[in-house]
Amino acid sequence: MNRTNPSNTFDSLPDVALIQLRPLLNFKVVPYSATTIWRKCRYGEFPAPIKVSKGITAWRVGDIRKYLSDIGNQKIHAINNLRKSTSYIRRSDA
Repeated sequence: MNRTNPSNTFDSLPDVALIQLRPLLNFKVVPYSATTIWRKCRYGEFPAPIKVSKGITAWRVGDIRKYLSDIGNQKIHAINNLRKSTSYIRRSDA
């Protein structure tokens, strides 16, 4: 059986495609549990889902990509700020 690499599948989807919760979790597109995703949605910290029909909710792939890019940028800024503060501490100890 020929299995497709999940990351290649997600990367090849157009931004307007919809993806449901199970694939987000199973393919580890986002580093959260289902409960965390729903909580983040409720607090506006994760893209809002789209109700496709009764019992079917999905997210736009483009929204998920933007979210992942944004949190990646936030982590980079946090790391840079941490490096600046620790290098200052090291210089003052010398």
